[in-house]
Amino acid sequence: MTSVREDLAPTGVLRASINLGNPVLAQGTPEEPAGVTVDIARELARRLDVPPELVCFDAARKSFEAMTSGQADICFLAIDPARAGEVAFTAPYVVIEGVFAVPADSPLTTVDEVDGPGVRIGVKQGSAYDLYLTRTLQQATVVRGDEGVDIFRAEGLEATAGIRQPIARFVAENPDVRLIDERFMEIRQAVGTTKTRSPETVAYLHGVVEELKANGFVADALVRSGQADASVAPPAAL
Repeated sequence: MTSVREDLAPTGVLRASINLGNPVLAQGTPEEPAGVTVDIARELARRLDVPPELVCFDAARKSFEAMTSGQADICFLAIDPARAGEVAFTAPYVVIEGVFAVPADSPLTTVDEVDGPGVRIGVKQGSAYDLYLTRTLQQATVVRGDEGVDIFRAEGLEATAGIRQPIARFVAENPDVRLIDERFMEIRQAVGTTKTRSPETVAYLHGVVEELKANGFVADALVRSGQADASVAPPAAL
């Protein structure tokens, strides 16, 4: 444990990069964050017997940059090949879905139709779904902004992409927009640290995440933060 603590928290505190831009995983303010990622960070710090330091951001790309630049020791990000070169990920602890919304009068009704010629999709820059769509779209194009729904509105785009829960709320609050219920991707949220950490440290993180899924910690944290409709990831394959 001592070697893991010294490797993962070399400053004597566990600095956790928290993405407040994903309301399923974190809520509140930078001064008083809450949510499943905050609970996991605090539990990891407790087990390592060091104080937690929560470094909060409003976007996944900023959370990623904080860890890779040495401002944080762990992060909570979606597993993606574009990040895997610098981040050692655990197995996922939560699985969420990426979905599209389109204008209510749009002819688009399926995920496949959204990837069509002339279709522009608004996304939050650097998000998991930005990375995924950039990699996989064949005909549609990605338009990036601080918030996907904002640029969708501002530029009159044909679609916007996002996490199911906030996109569903956006649709519910705007009768001129409708949801394409079919998911276009599964977003696997995991704990990450830099690849400079020892294999023992990464294995420790993996083991804690698996334990917290199995003992109900993750599920309870989701319920407490009002995210009971998010799915706890299944146990990792041995």
